[in-house]
Amino acid sequence: MIKIGIAGKPNSGKSTFFKSATLIDIAIANYPFTTIDANHGIAFVRSICPCTELDTRCGHCKDGNRFTPIEMIDVAGLVPDAHQGKGLGNEFLDNLREVDAIIDVIDASGSTDEYGNIVGIGRYDPLKEVDFIERELSMWLYNIIHRDWNKISRKMRMDGLNVFFDKLASLKINRQDTIDLINKMDLPDEVYRWSDEELMRFSNQLIKKSKPILIVANKVDITPEENIEKLKRLKDKGYNVVLTTAEGELALRLAEKNGIIKYIPGDKDFEILNIKKLNKKQLNALNLIKDIMRKFGGTGVQEAINTVVFNLNMIKVYPVENEKKWTDKNGNILPDSFLLKRGSTPRDLAYQVHSEIGESFLFAIDARKNVRVGENYELKENDIIKIVSTK
Repeated sequence: MIKIGIAGKPNSGKSTFFKSATLIDIAIANYPFTTIDANHGIAFVRSICPCTELDTRCGHCKDGNRFTPIEMIDVAGLVPDAHQGKGLGNEFLDNLREVDAIIDVIDASGSTDEYGNIVGIGRYDPLKEVDFIERELSMWLYNIIHRDWNKISRKMRMDGLNVFFDKLASLKINRQDTIDLINKMDLPDEVYRWSDEELMRFSNQLIKKSKPILIVANKVDITPEENIEKLKRLKDKGYNVVLTTAEGELALRLAEKNGIIKYIPGDKDFEILNIKKLNKKQLNALNLIKDIMRKFGGTGVQEAINTVVFNLNMIKVYPVENEKKWTDKNGNILPDSFLLKRGSTPRDLAYQVHSEIGESFLFAIDARKNVRVGENYELKENDIIKIVSTK
């Protein structure tokens, strides 16, 4: 399962973002270091369900919107020099070893300083937050690689780059990403000859390539317009930026759960189901959220999840047992959906379903076209696939 790490300084709304995406009951408070241990939860990627092509709905989507699970990890807040053990230090940076991408939640309003202390709206530049979080992630990776650099260098002289690749594999860093970056950067061909400065430059680029970072500019409901414009301009510098109100999304998710509103995460609006159940304060709060959603096209939380996942070049695929009816053996229509890397094959899907099915894979059937495909067939977005195996 895809794993997304939630990083950011204390009091940026990081844990609120996590809770709004997962509805996990966690501590949220207006002071630094509310999160001590990393929180794990399940969030979902939204897409159009293939059952919209049928006369009958599958029963596993909401109004034709399918939600495919991913794992989300909320780590403790990072402060300047966290890589040196400050704040809650490297122990929590290390929770990011296992993630595929990182959502960096920043306080767009500028109401908290780099340590998470409240300073007042507009008193702190959120662009500084982007810079120092990026630096902490780079320094964390650099320190891990540099820790045994002399030993690794000696081994590389004898055994080649495999030693280096093995070191990075423990960080869930893809070998090909590393090779591509080495070829792209103006660095000595003999990696073991790299200076500390060259290794630092490499680490800075590798963290961005291997664990892509999405900037989530949170608290837009209280953010000065000048900050909004600053953050939008980050896109011109190559950053991916999504504007969010995690508090607004959390309020909507809880209201929907309690039957107060009709809302599907990622919608640009919501419907109040029974206005008589609301007191004046609740109604005003919901109307305020409506205004924010009109301005920004939604709360941004679901957009952020979708953006970070699909920037990883993922596709969604549906395994079925009956290729004609798109059902499992019990007659359930499109019961499961899986996220796989673009370029994956039916055998890769078979392993996702179960290791034994992958090992005994024979061939697959494209259910839409009702044709047999081999193990080298490249899966496409929203493919519906029957796996044929000896098991």
